[in-house]
Amino acid sequence: MNFKITVFAIFLSVGMLSAQQKKWTLEECVVYAVENNLTIAQFELDLENAKIDESDAYGALLPGLNASFSASGNTGLALDPTTNNLVSATIFSASGDITSSVTLFDGLRNYNRINRAKLRGISQQYRLDDIKDDIRLNVANAYLQVLSNKESLKVFRAQYAVTEQDLKKTKELVDSGVVPRGDLLEIEATAANQEQQIVNGESLVLISKINLAQLLQITDYGNFDIAEEEFDIPPSDILNNSAKVIFDKALTFRNDIRFALSGVDLAEKDLEIAKGARYPTVGAFINYNTRYSDQNRDNITGEKIPLKNQLYINDGISYGAQLNIPIFNGFSTRNSIKRAKIDVDIARIEYERAKLELETNINQAYVDVTSFFKAYEAAQKTLEARRLAYNYSKERFDVGLMNAFDFSQAQSRVDNAEAEVVRTKYDYIFRLKILEFYFGIPVALN
Repeated sequence: MNFKITVFAIFLSVGMLSAQQKKWTLEECVVYAVENNLTIAQFELDLENAKIDESDAYGALLPGLNASFSASGNTGLALDPTTNNLVSATIFSASGDITSSVTLFDGLRNYNRINRAKLRGISQQYRLDDIKDDIRLNVANAYLQVLSNKESLKVFRAQYAVTEQDLKKTKELVDSGVVPRGDLLEIEATAANQEQQIVNGESLVLISKINLAQLLQITDYGNFDIAEEEFDIPPSDILNNSAKVIFDKALTFRNDIRFALSGVDLAEKDLEIAKGARYPTVGAFINYNTRYSDQNRDNITGEKIPLKNQLYINDGISYGAQLNIPIFNGFSTRNSIKRAKIDVDIARIEYERAKLELETNINQAYVDVTSFFKAYEAAQKTLEARRLAYNYSKERFDVGLMNAFDFSQAQSRVDNAEAEVVRTKYDYIFRLKILEFYFGIPVALN
């Protein structure tokens, strides 16, 4: 029995450990962020509100139906509601009515409100999709930052491993009297500096993972990690298109542009609604009412008329139509129209600003892709040259033709060159993904 419990506990522990050590891929991070981000959840609620507004707009076209009931008791001189006669007695009376009314014409304002509600729903959907686009880019950037910091940390650790070998060899040479002790101190200083780089690198990895986890609304930072993947420079023919071509295509599908354009449509619809206040309003109504009094008696027998009979005898129906003509309202309607026209101009300016901002971002991304790729190529060439120089320096150092200080400087230049290759590599990858995203290519590293 104990054996079974022990085996079960082992499997349970392994299962829990596997769950804790889940490695997140970029695709998983993007999907999870879109499904769980608080900002997206908030805008989804705004979209639900927009749908409710559309329901309100349709409801305004339907007839309204209301019912009321009242009961009262009076002692002394009182008005009998069933006979309209004054009576001096204790009287109990009740009345009820049902009224239905409908707006037949209001300058097409209700019709325009329906169209506006539909436009607002579309606008909120564009805004929600735009937020999702931003989240995807932010997650991709944070994910690549983790990858970059992890790869840099690997470089630091590999460099330290080489230095440890040099340190061990130098100690042997010092002990045998081949090289002075100052060379050993120089190598130890280099090793200490690299240890500090490793500590800083580990901190950067942790901070970048926390930043990514926060984008995903994950608070278990200690067990959060991304997949151990290495990404080469992805092939892309995006630069075969000019920045103008990319911009023209982006205008056709970018949600921020669609959202800005829908703002113009909404402002124009608000202007139509404001203008509708200048027209007459036509409405119709129908009302059914009845009443009861405990003082209402039969004229022949003098007996109280029962409740059921009174409700039938005292009921009535009224109906009619109403016409309201706006003549003067203190410039309210005129000023509302003026404000609506200004709002249209503001929305058009905002739309043009959104297009200009998009064009600026695309041109900047286009330049960044070109410049960062050149920087990456230059960093690779520099690293190759630094490695050749380092190998030459190491050969000289091993035979005692170079002191430890000059050798450590050669090694430091290699370290810096390797770190620069990692940095420029991921800088280029992210800028490339931004440019592809503007062209309608989903975010992916493979």
